[in-house]
Amino acid sequence: MARVYANAETALIFWGMGISQHTHGTDNARCLISLALICGHVGRAGTGLHPLRGQNNVQGASDAGLVPMFYPDYKPVGDGGQIERWEAFWGMELDHEKGLTVVEITNAMYDGQIKGCYIMGENPAMSDPDQNHARTALSRLEHLVVQDIFLTETAAFADVVLPATAFPEKDGTFTNTDRRVQLGRKAIDAPGVAKQDWWIIQEIANRIGLKWTYGAAEDIFAEMRQMMPSLTGITWERLQREGAVTYPCADETSQGQTVIFADGFPTASGRGKLVPCDILPPDEVPDAEFPLVLTTGRLLEHWHTGAMTRRASVLDTIEPEAFAHISPNDLAKSGIKPGDMVKVATRRGEIEIAARSDGDVPDGVVFIPFCYVEAPANMLTNPALDPFGKIPELKFSAARLERVEGQVAAE
Repeated sequence: MARVYANAETALIFWGMGISQHTHGTDNARCLISLALICGHVGRAGTGLHPLRGQNNVQGASDAGLVPMFYPDYKPVGDGGQIERWEAFWGMELDHEKGLTVVEITNAMYDGQIKGCYIMGENPAMSDPDQNHARTALSRLEHLVVQDIFLTETAAFADVVLPATAFPEKDGTFTNTDRRVQLGRKAIDAPGVAKQDWWIIQEIANRIGLKWTYGAAEDIFAEMRQMMPSLTGITWERLQREGAVTYPCADETSQGQTVIFADGFPTASGRGKLVPCDILPPDEVPDAEFPLVLTTGRLLEHWHTGAMTRRASVLDTIEPEAFAHISPNDLAKSGIKPGDMVKVATRRGEIEIAARSDGDVPDGVVFIPFCYVEAPANMLTNPALDPFGKIPELKFSAARLERVEGQVAAE
């Protein structure tokens, strides 16, 4: 594949969580970047690297600073000049240390170092690895606030639930992985007492002594433009007029650059940086006790933890039941028939789930979607972290499989 890629006139690399959710996930991405640099597949139309973000607007959230080691536009927290810049802009002292990532937060809650948590639009009781550990961590908090559109599994642990709005119920922007900023327009009113996310956050801020006076999402976007060069050429009025604009833009009348790095890279030399990587094993490898590999992911019909799609009756009718996807050869070797109930176990625990024959799954691998609370795949996954990106190894766990005698899946 590397030779096919190298000899192509133009080639793109798209990747998802199967690249990043490993203890060597950062090195996986670095290798793809190095391959693109060496083969000249950057800075030209039809080339480039495009990580497919895990949720809509993850790109926009990252751009805006929702990463614990960066300020907006990826300015490092440890940079003294950046700290002074942001403290002057916001008129208050900021923490000079990098924050924690999701699994690190869960570990700190478990250890009692974090006593209160405010979770917005996330469902770690389903999405975090080693769910017994994650749910114990949530239960040990002295106070948990969950802000979401549905009562998720995480909301079951909450002391306070703040009802938020879904995307058709609010104005705002979404940013794609191709740097396209799109305007989202409110189409329907929110149900009941549900409120805009920014309004809820502002109410909390003001009730703890701050003086925030945003009147609409437009005001927040205007503030972001003051400090984020990526948005310099994108005004709210322009988004209303054009619907979507790709950054960077030289000014408010220029078209966004669909291709970047054509003239060099933002390094001292202007050249791209090649980072050598060792070939590293997973945190745990199959052995006699756990001879298979468990990997997890999504289904076409069900998104992420199923908080929305499993409430969609049409989608849940198509895929109402949890299945372990297993290769036909592995089913035959284990004496398992499609529909049989099986026990899938790792070093973190075990679940019972129906078996499904799937020719797309390689021999030696078991694939389980993580959207089913009745057979939670993340009860089994490995919380070991990549040392750079601090991403857990959700995509690789040593596992074993056995038939549950006398049980078959419901029709």
